[in-house]
Amino acid sequence: MPSPCLLLQLRPERAAADDEYEAILRTGGFAPGGLVRIRMDREVPEVDLAGYSAVVVGGGPANLSDPDERKPGYQRRFEPVLKKLVTEIVRRDIPYLGACYGLSVLADVLGGTVSRDRYAEGAGAVTVETTPAARADPLLRGLPRSFRAFVGHKESCQQVPPGAVLLAGSGGCPVQMVRVGSHVYATQFHPELDGDGLALRIETYRHAGYFDPEEADSLIALGHAESITVPGAILRRFVARYCPAAA
Repeated sequence: MPSPCLLLQLRPERAAADDEYEAILRTGGFAPGGLVRIRMDREVPEVDLAGYSAVVVGGGPANLSDPDERKPGYQRRFEPVLKKLVTEIVRRDIPYLGACYGLSVLADVLGGTVSRDRYAEGAGAVTVETTPAARADPLLRGLPRSFRAFVGHKESCQQVPPGAVLLAGSGGCPVQMVRVGSHVYATQFHPELDGDGLALRIETYRHAGYFDPEEADSLIALGHAESITVPGAILRRFVARYCPAAA
């Protein structure tokens, strides 16, 4: 029996966490039992990476660069454990796909700078441009060099993290996708999101400081008007390459 993929979730809001899980299952093409989820806002168990074919880390309202006194209790519990896991993942070049916070924690363990200083993006779609390095990458080869993707983040990588290869960027955020080694990837954009998923997150985080709450309805309408296809293809390629338990 092939080993499943592990999803580490960081969202304390149940509806948003469940929707993220279902979106990754659906978009990634997982078979039943092919994706095991751990909600690290609720529990921080010991994880034996040998039991999983790959690791996916989702996003959430936590900001790694915030001072400890501003971080909620659940973040202070999971963050050191997650950093240790990601450090091991990088050392062993274990297949990994981090999104949003999943990029921040990867950059941090590499010695990069993550902060709110520059490159925040509100909730919505941006145009992402791939780099020449993407043309030979297994997850990006043959895909359009320019594509639309959903984002929403307060902190960002301030430069390409040490040891990482830049695969994609955008006008408002130069580090949108990186690779470390051969099998460790992370994106600032959310590869699992569609218009419905974006709408749920906009409602969930309406008052969380990502955007003017009065703009929520118009942002939802703009999201539904977008055609977002390439980010999902990237997620499916990751699953097909590294998660043999997938359909």
